[in-house]
Amino acid sequence: MNRYLPVARQHFLSALASTSVVVKSICATVVVLYVVSFVVDIVFALGVTPGFLFPPNFWIWTLVTHPVVEYHIWDVALSLGTVVLAGRLLEPLWGALELLIFFAVVNVSVGILGGLSYLLTYITTFNLDYLFRVHIHGMLGFLGGVLVALKQTMGDTIALKVPQVRMRVVPMLLLLAFGVLKLTPLVETNMLASYGFGILSSWIYLRFYQKHSRGRGDMSDHFAFATFFPEILQPAVAVIANLIHTILVKVKVCRKTVKRYDVGAPSSITISLPGTDPQDAERRRQIALKALNERLKRSEDHSAWPDMEEEEEEENINAPSISEKTKPGKEALDGSKSTSLESSIITFEEAISQS
Repeated sequence: MNRYLPVARQHFLSALASTSVVVKSICATVVVLYVVSFVVDIVFALGVTPGFLFPPNFWIWTLVTHPVVEYHIWDVALSLGTVVLAGRLLEPLWGALELLIFFAVVNVSVGILGGLSYLLTYITTFNLDYLFRVHIHGMLGFLGGVLVALKQTMGDTIALKVPQVRMRVVPMLLLLAFGVLKLTPLVETNMLASYGFGILSSWIYLRFYQKHSRGRGDMSDHFAFATFFPEILQPAVAVIANLIHTILVKVKVCRKTVKRYDVGAPSSITISLPGTDPQDAERRRQIALKALNERLKRSEDHSAWPDMEEEEEEENINAPSISEKTKPGKEALDGSKSTSLESSIITFEEAISQS
């Protein structure tokens, strides 16, 4: 175990060095507050306590501070690992500002939803422990949000080789694991609630509200709420999710997303297709192009070589014959011989006249 710690430390520091100032600041805050926790009970002061969150106390600052508060060193390691993971995988895609917005939205939502759930539990049980003995803190909610974002961006990536587990199923697998561990003293109720609300709030934000170059949200089929569940349960979950979405659209909490596509015709026609995302079309286009390239490559590999005999015949036709090449030279030689003979005859006649 000790020989792996230096390697893990080196990898963590190299990953942290390549991140932005946002990630470094969050990590530094977590470490500093953990050191301060040995002197002051910062979980009570900075964590979300349901009884103090709502009026008349209204400790709203705890909605911002609760994710960077940790009790134990293993919780600190989990928090740092979650933030660095988001910085390495999500920040290059979104940018530092969008990552900070995502961090704030998820953690504030976890604090509000967690406080409301414990308040409703108190209303049904009249147990004051749910209001003043429960403290919501830590990065488990943000961990759920990061895993949902990774499901959106790299859902087909293999997260675990043996057994093979893809990234798209990791959020719900971990939620199931927390649910099982809840039966033991290892996992408390607030940890399970934080992680679950982190999944829910991050999916709502990424699905309907996140701004990007194509508009708002991600309405693609692979990111529907039903895809978080096993295939056998997806039809039933889809019916319930669509019904809730329809109600939220009618009360104007959510809006019906309409995607626009330019056909590219001279008339500049625009087709509106509700419920369709360009990412699905782009993914299908890439798959089709890949299949076409492979087919073309196979056809090129099996294509016949050119016939060498045909090339030789063409060269013989185009090249002039040897007799044709030597004919002009032969004519020039005969002309020169006749000229010299004529000149010799003229010279002989002149010699006779002179004599």
